[in-house]
Amino acid sequence: MTPISRTRVKICGITRPDDGVTAARLGADAIGLVFYPPSPRFVNLDAARQIVAALPPFITVVGLFMNADPAAVRAILAQVPLHLLQFHGDEEPDDCTAFNLPYIKAVPMGANADIRDYERRFTTATGLLLDSHGGNQPGGSGQGFDWTRIPTERNQPLILAGGLHPGNVTAAIQQVQPYAVDVSSGVESAKGIKDAERMRAFLRGVNEGDSDA
Repeated sequence: MTPISRTRVKICGITRPDDGVTAARLGADAIGLVFYPPSPRFVNLDAARQIVAALPPFITVVGLFMNADPAAVRAILAQVPLHLLQFHGDEEPDDCTAFNLPYIKAVPMGANADIRDYERRFTTATGLLLDSHGGNQPGGSGQGFDWTRIPTERNQPLILAGGLHPGNVTAAIQQVQPYAVDVSSGVESAKGIKDAERMRAFLRGVNEGDSDA
């Protein structure tokens, strides 16, 4: 496994402009906007535009979709400047490449998904996001999964999600050595409401994981 110089950080489920700005100021590389209506972190077009407009430069804006109608995705892309798409459902590779934007594919570790199978199928993905969803477990639940299931050798960058928080992200980086980590509920005071101190502590934990790796 080729070592990386720094673990990237995505803070997902941003619902307020101030939270996006705070995440960027604290050192997050990316923020995630959830365009899945059943989610408590869902943002409509007006909210999404306000969040993006408030961000400083060089922050990657990721749009999360789950089994969305392609026309609905295109309607959002026409109004919200997204840099990267994240597909969290049963999408096939052709579904993910239909929008001429880079994408990451979520792997449902809660359904005992085979990471190698996803690597073989989603060769066009810029990375795979390992989350605890699947089975009876939704994404954003704050639940984790067994990190020993993650192969040491990887064909694509792996983004570790699922149950991460300030208290375990250092250990996660030391054990898994992912390309990036993705947190949502682990830095919240309520669903969709990010807490500045928890975000700060999470970023501190990431830095400690990198320095000890």
